[in-house]
Amino acid sequence: MKFAATIALTAAAAQLILAQPHGHAHHHRKHVQSVSVVKRDMTTIYVNESGDVMPLEEVCHGLASKKLKFKDGDAPEDLCNNAEPAPAPSTTAAPEPSSSAAGAAFYEASSTEEASSAGPEPTPTEEPSSSAASAGTSATPSPKEQGSTGGQGNKGGQGLDSEFPDGELDCSTFPSEYGAIPVDYLKMGGWIGIQKVSIANNFVQDITTGVSGDGCVDGDMCSYACPPGYLKSQWPSTQGATGQSVGGLACSGGKLKLTNPGLSKSLCIKGTGGVSAKNKAGDVVSICRTDYPGTESETVPIVVEAGATEELACPDSATYYKWKGMPTSAQYYLNPIGTGPEAACQWGSAGTKLGNWAPINFGVSKKDGTTWLSIFQNKPTTEELYEGTVEITGDIVGSCKYENGQYCGATGCNKDGCTVSLSSGEATYVIS
Repeated sequence: MKFAATIALTAAAAQLILAQPHGHAHHHRKHVQSVSVVKRDMTTIYVNESGDVMPLEEVCHGLASKKLKFKDGDAPEDLCNNAEPAPAPSTTAAPEPSSSAAGAAFYEASSTEEASSAGPEPTPTEEPSSSAASAGTSATPSPKEQGSTGGQGNKGGQGLDSEFPDGELDCSTFPSEYGAIPVDYLKMGGWIGIQKVSIANNFVQDITTGVSGDGCVDGDMCSYACPPGYLKSQWPSTQGATGQSVGGLACSGGKLKLTNPGLSKSLCIKGTGGVSAKNKAGDVVSICRTDYPGTESETVPIVVEAGATEELACPDSATYYKWKGMPTSAQYYLNPIGTGPEAACQWGSAGTKLGNWAPINFGVSKKDGTTWLSIFQNKPTTEELYEGTVEITGDIVGSCKYENGQYCGATGCNKDGCTVSLSSGEATYVIS
C-alpha cells in the first residue's frame, strides 16, 4: 500500500496528474491499532503492530482520530505538541503526501503545470501503517486457487437507466435492479465499501470503514460497483475534513437515500466512452478500479475473459467528483494473468502482486475534449514486474507500451510509465 504516489506525465499531458488510491484514512470497525515507543541509537521511533516505523505526524493524526493508541500506556508527554501539520496540496504542483492528506488521490493539476518530457516520474512516498487493511477478506488466495473462471466480475447491472427510488428500499436490500453490481465475495451484502461517518462543522470528522461480515446500517455510506464502462454517481457534498473521500448511498432511517441527485437519479452513469481493455493473454485478466470517492480500495472488478474486450469507464473531469475543487481521474490495477476477481479486486498482501500490490496501474481521464491514458509502475508500493505485455493502441497521439519492465513511449523507454492522448475515436489497452 502507499500514501499517494503522484505521477508527472509527458509534455503532451501537462494538465493531468494521476495519483495512487489508498484506504489508510479510513479506520476499520472492531479494532484500534496500537503503537509502541522504541529507542534506537538514542533516537525515539514509533512502531505499529506490524513492526513498521511510523512518522510522528502519522502517529499524532492516528491518536487524534482514535485510530491509534499507545501500547501499555507508554505515551510520551507532550508528544504531539510540536508535530508539524502536513502542508495542504497545491493546484499547481504535486502535493507531498502525508497521513493527514489521505484524500489526495486522483486529482488533476492546473493547466499551468509543467511536466517532464521523459515520461512519468513518481513522487517518493512513505508506507502507511497496517491499519489500512481492506474491507475484504483477511486471507488472499493465490491466482491458481481462483482458476480462470473470471469469478463474478461483470454480472448484474440490470436497470441501468432506471431512477433509484429514493428513500424507499431498506438498507438491507442491495439495489441490483437499479444498475449496481453486487460483489458478494467481499461479504458485505454486495457493497464494495461501507463507511460509518460522523459529521461536524459541515465536514466528515470521523470515518470508520466496514469489514467483511458488516452490512449497510443506519448512519453508513454504502458504496457500490457499476458495470464496465459505468461509474458510480452518488457521493455527498460533505467530504472528509482532512481530505478523505466519502461515497455511495446513505442509509438513514433504515432506508437507502441518494446523496447526489443533482448529478443523476440513476445509480450508475456512463463514462465518456472510447476506452477499453482487450485480453489476448489466453487466460482471464482482472482489472480493478478503486472505490473512489469512497473507501479508496481496489474493489470494482472488471473481468476480461480470454479473447474478450471490456470497456473501461473514463470520467469527465468537468462533471465528475472533484477533490478539494480539483478534477479527478479513474485508476485501475492490472493483476496477474489467470487471477479471478475474488483474489484480485480487494486489498492484497506484499509479495502476491494482487490488489493494491499489482505491478501495473492504468490512469484514465477526459479533460477539455481530450482523453489521457497512461500505463505506469505501481510505485512505491512495489517494484515487482508484470509478467506480460500491455500496449495502448487505436486513434491515439503518441505511443505507450509495457514489456519486460520497460515503459516505452514516443521519447524512449523508462521504468516508470508512459502516456498517450485521444481526441477522437477509440483507444484499447491490449494485454498479452
